[in-house]
Amino acid sequence: MTSVVSRSSQTSGEVPMQKMRKRPLTPVAAVQRTLGYILISLMALFCLVPFAWVVLSAVDAEAGPTVQWPTFAMDNFVKFFTDAATPQLLVNSLVIGVSATALNLALGLAGGYALARYRFKGRRFFMFGILLIRVIPAPATIVALYLIMVNIGLSNTLFGLIIVEAAFQLPVTLWLLAGTIAAVPIELEEAAWIDGNSRLQAIWRVVLPLVGPGLGAAAMLSFMGVWGDFLTPLVLLQSSELYPLSIGLFRAFSEYNQVDWGLLAASAIVYLVPPAVLYVFVRKHLLRTSLGGAIKG
Repeated sequence: MTSVVSRSSQTSGEVPMQKMRKRPLTPVAAVQRTLGYILISLMALFCLVPFAWVVLSAVDAEAGPTVQWPTFAMDNFVKFFTDAATPQLLVNSLVIGVSATALNLALGLAGGYALARYRFKGRRFFMFGILLIRVIPAPATIVALYLIMVNIGLSNTLFGLIIVEAAFQLPVTLWLLAGTIAAVPIELEEAAWIDGNSRLQAIWRVVLPLVGPGLGAAAMLSFMGVWGDFLTPLVLLQSSELYPLSIGLFRAFSEYNQVDWGLLAASAIVYLVPPAVLYVFVRKHLLRTSLGGAIKG
């Protein structure tokens, strides 16, 4: 029987599995591994505790400044949506985020198409030049930007803030869409032209359906950049009724001696929801797009 089994294993070409023996750790290696685990655990706690406080305090009727097991209630969310001021903060944030993203995509699509389809002198220099806008820290130019907005009469207006936010996000959108449009074969557009379509009709019927993933990724990056911006609305807006939710969270924490921790945490949860929902819808598009090839040719 033994000879049969050994012969069959040889004929089938199977190699018997050998057990991997673990080498015993030296004392120094054991100490290093233990310190590594402790460090990772501390870093995980450092990252998770703020989220735990926000989630638990948002549903705690007696929320405080420390992490504690909550007395479950939805009073903080009811207070957020029934308060006289907080819903307006959310509306302002949505108006700014959606409008700036739409304007950014419109400008980015037109500019990205021009950069992808036309060859002109200084094109490469221009593309690297607009990327420099993202390299310069926003605080370095915020005072000059404020003075410009005052002089053209757009300070303390949502319209002025939307223009500035769309312009801030435009370099990344241009690079992303230029690379995406460049990947669409020009022969498809030429076929549409032969069929009697104008250039705009060919863009609408051929290019736009093919660059949908790039548009989705650009929309998500732009919206998240606008939604999380704190400095620009703080400087350009002076009227509290125009403030977005990011400024409202800061004021709720800093201006009053008696902080409503539960309302503050509920506001933070509401503040998280729009970008999280957008991320769920367009996350797959991020995997299909790349900045590579933006300046190809």
